[in-house]
Amino acid sequence: MLLAIDTSAGTGVALVEGDTILAQRAVEDTRRHAEVIGSLMTECLADAGVAVAALSGIAVGMGPGPFTGLRVGIAAANAFALGAQKPVLRVVSHDALAFGHYASGGSGALLVTTDARRRERYWSAYSGCDGHVLPVRSAGPGIVHPDALECELPEYGSHFRVDAEWVSAGAVGLLAERLASHGREFAGRSPLYLRSPDVTLSAGPKRVTS
Repeated sequence: MLLAIDTSAGTGVALVEGDTILAQRAVEDTRRHAEVIGSLMTECLADAGVAVAALSGIAVGMGPGPFTGLRVGIAAANAFALGAQKPVLRVVSHDALAFGHYASGGSGALLVTTDARRRERYWSAYSGCDGHVLPVRSAGPGIVHPDALECELPEYGSHFRVDAEWVSAGAVGLLAERLASHGREFAGRSPLYLRSPDVTLSAGPKRVTS
């Protein structure tokens, strides 16, 4: 049983077991991650009547996503896992969107995009899914201006396109369960911001002249 978190687009928390979502809470506001993440986690556990000790791990979406929101979810997952002494299972958030598409009966080439702000889109492309309904990513994740996406992705027109407004934490958890059950590789530890943060380290004190 996994507690799943994703803050790559909005804030979502879910409790999943096997192929079942036991509880799910979400706030689509992209500016209130830190304010709502704790209460969503508490509410999901309470909704399902599950104790922290019963969890087998914490699943978390690693993006792509904007810096401020994405780091809230990852930090929350890491802190909760540390306190509960549970492992963290990391997945690419776009892979969770693709998994939801294929698990609900979708097939063929797929293009997933989410809002990257600054008039850009995050994108990932998939050739389909394997025999376990696990998505096969063929390109991305990347970030691009919407008008340039057709040039970025070969055979753009052959892909069914999904422009997602938010990422289901339930799908993140279900994907993590499926990856674990079939011994597949999880995402790495590095968040997929795909751009540098606005704040940069100082190059040192400025020289003052009179």
